[in-house]
Amino acid sequence: MRHHLVGTVDAAEAWSTGRWLAAAREAIAGLAARGTDAVVAGGTGLYFEALVNGLADIPAVPATVRAQAGADLERLGEAAFRERLGKVDPAAAGRILPGDRQRLGRAWEVYASTGRALSDWQAEPAGGLAPGSWRGVRLMPPRDALYRRGDDRFAAMVAGGALDEVRALAARRLDPALPACKAVGVRPLAAFLAGDLSLEAATADGQRETRNYVKRQEVWLRGRMADWPAIADLEAEAQWRSFLALNPDLTP
Repeated sequence: MRHHLVGTVDAAEAWSTGRWLAAAREAIAGLAARGTDAVVAGGTGLYFEALVNGLADIPAVPATVRAQAGADLERLGEAAFRERLGKVDPAAAGRILPGDRQRLGRAWEVYASTGRALSDWQAEPAGGLAPGSWRGVRLMPPRDALYRRGDDRFAAMVAGGALDEVRALAARRLDPALPACKAVGVRPLAAFLAGDLSLEAATADGQRETRNYVKRQEVWLRGRMADWPAIADLEAEAQWRSFLALNPDLTP
């Protein structure tokens, strides 16, 4: 099976949901033209929602407004910034997970730029997939097993070249707010390379970040995609067999 949109974006680029959606639609349309179904896989629930339900046509936010939102978040701190957001967009303030400063800033900058809550914009999506043209499946293995897999995987990444990758990323001196610079494990490994953490502590921090990510994803899947059938298998081959059993007419 061929993969699409993997390794196609440089770390210096901050792709938005809209940019990913445009690229995904192009890839899916190309496959459809060849009579091939697309299997869209990944971990970003917001991207799936945009693909399936459409994306609100939110006006572009001026760079000055975005910069001010970031400065306000740094000045006020997350709790006070969230409280301020809650006065104009309580739905977003309650929905955005703790620590997700990027989405908190986004919600405020949209309101500051348009005078309208981000949640109101998002209630009017357009361009989703046609009903009956797609099917969704959740991968929901036992959390404890995923935690163990995550711990082992992060340790294997450290042993298999992750330090060199983070070293190369740090050498570029990119904006730390870029998604690539906030990827799971980058911060503790960068701290080790800078001499601020031992490798053991950095690995433990990266494993903890991985477990937190697993938990957030599970919460999203249970809350926002509860009507999608779930696959509880842990091994990839078993997951694929279960997936094909749920989608016997698939032609990947």
